[in-house]
Amino acid sequence: MTRRPLAVAVLVPVAVTVALVIALWHPTDPEPPTTARSSTSTTPSPTLPPIPIPGHEVYGFVPYWEMDDGIVAHVGQTDLTTLAVFSVTHRKDGSLASTENGYKRITGQVGRALIAVAHDRGIRVDLVYTSFGTAKNAAFYGDPDAQARTIAELTALVADLGVDGINVDVEQLDAEHIPAYGAFVGRLRAALRERDEHALVSVATTANVSGSAMALAASLSGADRIFMMGYDYRVSGSEPGASAPLGRRDGSQKTLAWSLDLYRDIGVPADRTILGLPLYGMSWPVLGPEVGAAASGKGSVWVPRQNLDTLADPSATPAYDATEDVEVLVVPEGDAWRAIYYDTAASLRPKLALADDRGLAGAGFWAIGYERGLADYTKLIATFRAGEILSETGSREPGASTP
Repeated sequence: MTRRPLAVAVLVPVAVTVALVIALWHPTDPEPPTTARSSTSTTPSPTLPPIPIPGHEVYGFVPYWEMDDGIVAHVGQTDLTTLAVFSVTHRKDGSLASTENGYKRITGQVGRALIAVAHDRGIRVDLVYTSFGTAKNAAFYGDPDAQARTIAELTALVADLGVDGINVDVEQLDAEHIPAYGAFVGRLRAALRERDEHALVSVATTANVSGSAMALAASLSGADRIFMMGYDYRVSGSEPGASAPLGRRDGSQKTLAWSLDLYRDIGVPADRTILGLPLYGMSWPVLGPEVGAAASGKGSVWVPRQNLDTLADPSATPAYDATEDVEVLVVPEGDAWRAIYYDTAASLRPKLALADDRGLAGAGFWAIGYERGLADYTKLIATFRAGEILSETGSREPGASTP
């Protein structure tokens, strides 16, 4: 099972969305978001993972369907600053859906072992709270009592699990509810910090216009980090191409740089922004073996660790699409062909360099676990964490200041 992708599309003009957010905005005064520990902050417990310093943070989601016997050891070998365990959600009345698989995995043996191994390595842990669906979100953001109950139960679950914060991942939200969403993020953060002054709240937002408006609303309410989901630019019904392109063969403007420009221009702080990148690909039946061949049917998500035999096959020779910066593997499928567009350590390097070039807080991945059995990804994450990506791509030397 994989997370259902969302198409990157302009839902409403930027000016209209921003005007709506500002016109309806009535936030309480949030505490300043944390970028590093200040000299006036209370000395934390020696066991508390440090608040990441922006620059080379690595934010990694582990979805519940990857929470098996091998995931704990894998996370223990991955150089993260924050582990995000995905996910729990709410019922109609705002109570947490404790019978859902995500809740059971996170609160069960594997979830608690993940939290323990992360803390042993000095990695912060976020509990991911999700709410997907236009109707579900419209009902929730119109019901203050349900929101209050969700905040109370999330805060209690954070204490029970011993995690360090919450990531709020809300998708398919009408523009009229964005101010209420931002206010919810602010109230959740305030509730968490009443219990733990070092608790952080982050949000995950899509890489389109509506996502940038949600990111703005969250940042105005004091969200400590904004995880921009820089993927799903191609989906099952689209023509083949990179899920996270730096350029486009089809001439579309929608690339990682375009999305980061949206976030910058709307006013989302770069030093609180995490560039989310994919550790998965997409495959399509195509009309021919050449890179860029048109699709002959619907595409599907392609997870590297589920296809280790394909990657190890000596007859499979991938080609690098330098236009979109993505690996392309075309394999025969009966009398036809299947094209697999997936990010490798090589294709992710220039995208991580983009995070450095833009002065972002760091980068992150959906999803840790998808790359198991492929050591190059783990090495790449460590290289970025060490601040050495730009030197390897030729942009600047390690340790130099970001322009």
